[in-house]
Amino acid sequence: MPPPPPAPRVLYLFGTAAFPVLGIRTVIEQAQAAGWDVCLGLTSTAADWLAPDIPALTELTGHLVKARYRRPGEPDLLPAPDAILFGPATFNSINSLAQGLTSSWVVGYTAEALGKGVPVAVLPCVNDALAAHPQYPRSLATLREAGARVLLPTPDLPWSQALVEVGGP
Repeated sequence: MPPPPPAPRVLYLFGTAAFPVLGIRTVIEQAQAAGWDVCLGLTSTAADWLAPDIPALTELTGHLVKARYRRPGEPDLLPAPDAILFGPATFNSINSLAQGLTSSWVVGYTAEALGKGVPVAVLPCVNDALAAHPQYPRSLATLREAGARVLLPTPDLPWSQALVEVGGP
């Protein structure tokens, strides 16, 4: 009897409150078509924006859509990730991640994943005025130093390239 096929690789797709998060379903479908088992994580504001779509996104991924830390004693229901695609990533989330300020689950989990060597791609979605702030390039440099692949939009977020950067199947 032949061995069973390998389980799909697990991608954590993390979104923040930037306009492209409204199209996250398409990114999930693209990642699934590339062979990923996708788990969606959102900041609380992004989860609020997508609240009407959460049941459909849960059904699409087959996993709970997560937007908060677990309570003490709560089981972790998501499989461990093989990679994280953090996008769209806002100015606040990028700076928080670079500085280790983990007030949101998606930022905290990504910070920990970088420390564990999990492949991470970050897709910033920042307007020109915030990109001109002196902290922004420092934060991008810190994320690169930590091992994250930072992919700047040109003019759209490069979702396909990000999937390749994290080792897409």
